[in-house]
Amino acid sequence: MAQMSNKIKIFRAEHNMTQEDLAIKCDVTRQTIIAVEKNKYIPSLELAFKIAIIFKQSIENIFNYRAE
Repeated sequence: MAQMSNKIKIFRAEHNMTQEDLAIKCDVTRQTIIAVEKNKYIPSLELAFKIAIIFKQSIENIFNYRAE
């Protein structure tokens, strides 16, 4: 089974950004950001790119995908 983890919470803290702030910038709900942060929801490629662009990071630096 595949495993996805992320560093969104870390990058939000570095940018003094709340979940709500990030949700607004990504045009999604706060609940979506919460689910992604907790690895309960794998974001679409579009959302992953939006998050990467906001934090000026590569997708690979924010998201870690491990196939098992």
